[in-house]
Amino acid sequence: MDILFLVLSIVFILLGIAGSFLPVLPGPLTSWGGLLLLHYHSKVEQNPSFLWITFGIALAVFLLDYIIPAIGTKKFGGTKSGVYGASIGLIIGLLFLGPFGVLAGPFFGAYVGELLHDNNQKKALKSALGSLIGFLGGVFIKFSVAIVYLYFFCAIVWKQLL
Repeated sequence: MDILFLVLSIVFILLGIAGSFLPVLPGPLTSWGGLLLLHYHSKVEQNPSFLWITFGIALAVFLLDYIIPAIGTKKFGGTKSGVYGASIGLIIGLLFLGPFGVLAGPFFGAYVGELLHDNNQKKALKSALGSLIGFLGGVFIKFSVAIVYLYFFCAIVWKQLL
């Protein structure tokens, strides 16, 4: 059973890293699942504080990932229409375009939202670019957390299993 927990935890850690780029997988939460599974190994010392803290971080990053494009839109001069457009575009893009929609949806949603508010294409494009930069910032944060969780996984395996 210990080998199963170890193999599954490795799979979850790697899926979490992939999930940083693929919007169909919640990257840090999946990596955290790998850490949780590792703690079920009989030779790994249980550390509830570690698990709760890493879960809180993973959950916060997961939730932030849905609002960062809207924040990026606002920071680049977007109005509430652009922020709403980015949020609606994220949902519509995810529903109809799948993984590509998570990238394209907020961009085009912010663009359309700004055009509806003020027919200024330059401002709308700037707002949409903010949404895209916000999305890429979210990817960077998710990837960073997933890599840190990979480090924790390796450190635990090295210290307690080898």
